[in-house]
Order: sequence, then structure tokens, then C-alpha cells
Amino acid sequence: MSTITINITDADGQAHTIADATTGITLMEVSKQNGIAGVLGNCGGGAACGTCHVYVDAAWQDRLPGPDSIEEDMLEILEDTRRDNSRLGCQIRLTDAMEGLVVKVAPPSDY
Repeated sequence: MSTITINITDADGQAHTIADATTGITLMEVSKQNGIAGVLGNCGGGAACGTCHVYVDAAWQDRLPGPDSIEEDMLEILEDTRRDNSRLGCQIRLTDAMEGLVVKVAPPSDY
């Protein structure tokens, strides 16, 4: 496994650069390992809770694989905080092609 650099703005508005994010694991896992505020991952990565909801920077939206139907269903439940660039961090598996990825943690949903 290699490492990449990713940029995350946490739920408190604090910007973080993680220079050693391991490829092959998910954005949620890396966020939890680095104590990113607002990323809870309560369901453990099953796309069943929305506690790893992030907004993908516009420059990255078309560069990531799209969400599958299970992720889409969960995002629909998060209608109060969902945007066009919403994704679940547990469904974004990091690859070398994601070097420099930029995301922002979404606010907690009323869900």
C-alpha cells in the first residue's frame, strides 16, 4: 500500500492535511484514524448511518467513482444536509489517483 495526501475540513471548520493517508482504505477510516471532528462512522462502513457524510470539492466530483444504489439510498435519507456533491466517506476507497483529494465534513443530519 502507498500513501497519498488528502485535505479535509472538519465539522468545526478546521482544515487538515493528512500527508500519509493509506491507499486501499476508506476516507472514513483515514478520518477516524486522524481524529477528524464530525466523522463518526457509527455503522462501521456499511453505508447505513450517514455519520461519515462529506462534501467533495467541485474539482474532484467527476474524478471519483460514483455512488452505488445503496449509498444513493442513504444519501436520500440525509435530505436536510444533502448536496449535489454529497458522498459517504465509507464508500470512497482511497487510490493513488486521489492524491490531493479535497473534502469537507457535512454538518450532522436531523436523520
